[in-house]
Amino acid sequence: MATSILPWALAAAGFALAVLAAFELRRRRELVARACHELRGPLTAVRLGLATMERRREAPPERLATLDHELRRAGLALDDFAAARSGRRILEREEPVEVAELMEEQFDSWEAVACAFESRVLLGCVLPGTRIVGDRLRLAQAISNLIANALEHGPGRIELTARFVGAQHVCIEVIDEGPGLPVSLAQLTRRARGGRGRRGRGLAIAAQIAERHRGRLVAASAPRGTRVGLELPLVRRPP
Repeated sequence: MATSILPWALAAAGFALAVLAAFELRRRRELVARACHELRGPLTAVRLGLATMERRREAPPERLATLDHELRRAGLALDDFAAARSGRRILEREEPVEVAELMEEQFDSWEAVACAFESRVLLGCVLPGTRIVGDRLRLAQAISNLIANALEHGPGRIELTARFVGAQHVCIEVIDEGPGLPVSLAQLTRRARGGRGRRGRGLAIAAQIAERHRGRLVAASAPRGTRVGLELPLVRRPP
């Protein structure tokens, strides 16, 4: 008799554990949804405040534009967070993007911040008139992760620059004077996806964005550090 009851008891226990797991998953998803909702409110309020400051001319327009751009990136991260809880992904926009404008925006965002890391960010060649196609905010997110990674892992000079790769691609690079990558780029990005090591996480995000834009993340040694870049297909190259 006891033997015949055992399978039923095990099945009942398994069902109870599954119900508890489902309940816990729903509870965590609801917590994520509420956190996203609560964070969007302050972000929206700050953006409205910036718009008011711009109308009243209370701060330099270029600095306000930079802050607004960073707030929109934060909002994008929240959208990703909210979508991830249901296994979805936010689709990228497809629009022409001027490489020079994209790089100048990132330079303006990071130039003043770099001193806190005992570093300085310089803007090199920006290839005026060069265009790529993609989601401007996503591409800014990728470049920002490359600069943040360089700042976090070694003081010194950091250069944001661009160069053509053959006739069909452009590479937007971040060159630093840090200690270099501890392992290969492929190992770092794979390790970050497995949840091991903070350094590769930003690189993994940049690599994923590059792949979604039909490009790739590349790395090479520099005379005093590392150069990491987004290699992306061109839609217009200046004569």
